[in-house]
Amino acid sequence: MSFSQKKINMYQPKKYKKDDPEFLFKFIQQHPFATFILNGEKILATHIPVLTRGTAKDFLLLSHIANHNEQFKYLKDDTEALLIFQGAHGYISSSWYKEKDISTWDYSAVHVNVKLKIQSRQELEDSLKELVATFEKPQEDPLYYKDIPKKMLDEHLPLITGFWCKVEEIKGIAKLHQGYDKEDIDSVTAHLEKQQNNLNSALSENIKKEHKCKL
Repeated sequence: MSFSQKKINMYQPKKYKKDDPEFLFKFIQQHPFATFILNGEKILATHIPVLTRGTAKDFLLLSHIANHNEQFKYLKDDTEALLIFQGAHGYISSSWYKEKDISTWDYSAVHVNVKLKIQSRQELEDSLKELVATFEKPQEDPLYYKDIPKKMLDEHLPLITGFWCKVEEIKGIAKLHQGYDKEDIDSVTAHLEKQQNNLNSALSENIKKEHKCKL
């Protein structure tokens, strides 16, 4: 059975499973750079920024790719695709525990099975305005879509294709040392922070948040 005929399932052990709509929606918004996977003559993947449109209970996703991307010829209405949103992740050494154990890798991710709908030229422009505004707003001297020279836009827009992603199925996972006691959690988070790595620091914060109501 091909990718397009059968949804790809996420490995989702019960204790790590995340199915709260608010969690999943915010996770996507906080980690908008996704892996976009669809089936052509082979499985194809691209890394793209993705925005949400709607609320946690009812939303669409939107993005675009370059027309010279190998995926372009498979972009059609109702094409099935998979979007993977990856959170902070990192190696956890067994040497950090009070007793000998097995080393592991903590992580979080959301997988979204979608069906595509190609955007019109106006929808593409509106999406690009929203995309640029989202990521330019925090900049010291933002350059918005309206500030880009018209000639440049007219040359660029025909070279890309925008699309909506209708959510068919969404699954989340957060493997953050559930089941460990406070002493081990404190040690793991301290060692992650000691490495002075942004990814490990973010992972440490995620672990703390997961356990804040339990420790």
